[in-house]
Amino acid sequence: MRAFQSSGKIRLNANGRKLDAWLIYKCLACEKTWNRPIFERQNVRDINPDTLVALQSNDPEWVRAEAFNLEPLKRKAQRVDEFDDYAIEKTTLREAEYWTKLVIDLVTPIPTSTRLDRLLASELRISRLRLQKLNERGFLQATSDRANAMRRHIKTGTVVTIDLSDESDREQSWKPLATGGPL
Repeated sequence: MRAFQSSGKIRLNANGRKLDAWLIYKCLACEKTWNRPIFERQNVRDINPDTLVALQSNDPEWVRAEAFNLEPLKRKAQRVDEFDDYAIEKTTLREAEYWTKLVIDLVTPIPTSTRLDRLLASELRISRLRLQKLNERGFLQATSDRANAMRRHIKTGTVVTIDLSDESDREQSWKPLATGGPL
């Protein structure tokens, strides 16, 4: 079995008022293509106008998001390899003097298979065991629409709150990790 990767291109086919759309994948070894259906025989007026514009213009952001939309891909492919590659962008939205809580609002434009506990351990440079203990003691809380958010894949809308009131060195040790600043 050979690996295919999204080419970043869409194929559209119109038949009267019906439209078919495929995301084109290319074999990494031989350049052979595979068209993954996005939808077939959809009436044009039933398609979201923004989606239609993105399809017609081959919008790179829309194509990338669709390529990483893993649920439909898993229904059409025998095997889907997921990688733990991700890029982190940290932005301080509000900073308070004498702060005692670190609030992290996650935004993931593309679905990922990375678990929340692994992401936090990596970015905050603490062990997953320490995260678990903070969680058990009530110093770390993750809000999500699903139970046990720490062991789930990260997704937009998850908010993590870490109570650092017992950490005397939070300015020196936690702030640079949270903001991406120098240690």
